[in-house]
Amino acid sequence: MTTGRQTDVIVLGAGIVGVSIALHLQERGRRVLLADRGEPGAETSHGNAGLIERASVVPYAFPRSLATLLAFASNRSIAVRYRPATLLWMAPWLARYWWNSAPGRLDRLGRALLPLIERCIDEHRHWTKAAGTEALMRSEGWIELYRSRSGLQEAVKAAEELAPYRLAHDVLDEAALRVREPGLLPGIVAGAVHWRDPQTVSDPGAVARAYAALFVARGGELRRADASGLQQDGTGWRLPIDREDWHAPEAVVALGPWSNDLCGRLGYRFPLGFKRGYHMHYAAADGSAPRHPLCDVEAGFVLTPMARGIRLTTGIELAARDAPSDSWQLDQAERIARRMMPLGHRLDAEPWRGARPCLPDMLPIIGPAPRHRGLWLAFGHAHHGFTLGPATGRLLAELITGQMPFCDPVPFAATRFGR
Repeated sequence: MTTGRQTDVIVLGAGIVGVSIALHLQERGRRVLLADRGEPGAETSHGNAGLIERASVVPYAFPRSLATLLAFASNRSIAVRYRPATLLWMAPWLARYWWNSAPGRLDRLGRALLPLIERCIDEHRHWTKAAGTEALMRSEGWIELYRSRSGLQEAVKAAEELAPYRLAHDVLDEAALRVREPGLLPGIVAGAVHWRDPQTVSDPGAVARAYAALFVARGGELRRADASGLQQDGTGWRLPIDREDWHAPEAVVALGPWSNDLCGRLGYRFPLGFKRGYHMHYAAADGSAPRHPLCDVEAGFVLTPMARGIRLTTGIELAARDAPSDSWQLDQAERIARRMMPLGHRLDAEPWRGARPCLPDMLPIIGPAPRHRGLWLAFGHAHHGFTLGPATGRLLAELITGQMPFCDPVPFAATRFGR
């Protein structure tokens, strides 16, 4: 026999975005059911480099340089790798991504995203003390490494062009860099740019789980459920869980790379692509570990000190979301990283793999579904899911509860991709 339970909002997806939406709605007096098939923060929210990227004021654009495009086309780049068959079905998506990356359009899109970027640290801090995540947070920023002097000169020029944003950064020659990162091996890196505004965390998955635990401690409902069971039920929504039907007038799809599985069943065709990535943890050899997240910009990977060990995260793999893993990028990045810092043995039995959900205009979808009353969408954050989760939660909660939104939600509307 099936029984019924009533709540105000059903939030589908307990990654950093869904958990943040649930918390913000709860703070605004809504009863919330947070549902996920697994543990909170166990998927894409777990596998990143742990950056709360306050300095990322320009979206990750499609490269416009012919030299860069030719290097990527060779399919030997660690920064970007692709499956040839994938390019066929991704070609329209890539074309739109390239078109939106033109300087004028990129500037407009960056200005739309900027209010979320500007709020990213404050919205995380809003819960840090209550969730007990203070010990996981670090305020030393992150460092971009350049192995060539020409690469460093271009980076310095690019940093100077961001002066209107008043971002704090230091340009480091090799000697100054070794003071901040004594574990780096000599003679490999020409210099670096140290961005000091971002915060970093030593375990992003643990942060998402702590936020979810805070939600439960404040009276929220967290349940294991299959999001595909969501059904429109009269003027509201119904989700079966075990032998109970949960009913709510409103529901939120925050399923990250799986969002289109549900939205497609409801008749939407959002152009969601995937930038897959891998990570592996390593022991610190001879006690040498990075003090900051270190991004080898030219090779395209990040070394980050994490609670489990030194995490190496790869660049972009253009592949279907569920295609089999390919360790080539990770293996090549590890080979270069070992020449830069004395890494110890691998700590994970297999590389972790995840899929960043990306839209071709580099903006997430945040707002109401065009054709379904009471259905709300929040996904497509690409490289910035962990960074923008809490700010997204605040914006969507303000829209759902009828409050004045802290920024213009129009650029994030689902209707930009049709109705």
